[in-house]
Amino acid sequence: MMSKGKAMVEVRFYDRADDELLRFAVLIARSGGKWVFCRHRDRSTLEIPGGHREAGEDIAETARRELMEETGAASFSISPICVYSVTRSGEAGETVEETFGMLYAAEVESFEAELHSEIAEIYLQDEFPDNWTYPQIQPKLLEEAKRRGFL
Repeated sequence: MMSKGKAMVEVRFYDRADDELLRFAVLIARSGGKWVFCRHRDRSTLEIPGGHREAGEDIAETARRELMEETGAASFSISPICVYSVTRSGEAGETVEETFGMLYAAEVESFEAELHSEIAEIYLQDEFPDNWTYPQIQPKLLEEAKRRGFL
């Protein structure tokens, strides 16, 4: 008899994918040698800046928009790292959905004085947080960026 398991998350990495599959842009950002993390106003955990692609938007534009909205970045540069996918499976092991996104590296030179989105605060840190919003996903994105020589 199989006991009920916990829902699982699998993260995979690709060099490329069809553009229409890319639904998210996520940015591993640094500023002044520190990592940039965000705290959503409804949560106490930290996350990497990023979000959903809007209809008709180029994925690189999604990355720029999300970085500006979530961190207040005013002057920055971004570089693509790789495509990633997240597959969620239910408690019985069935695949719920595989979604694709583009992972970027960003260097932020300056920030606006205040934030204008759902993000309450940004944090500039020397170390990665222990309190991730998405602990099954975000540390793996950082590991892959490091493996590919971006960190």
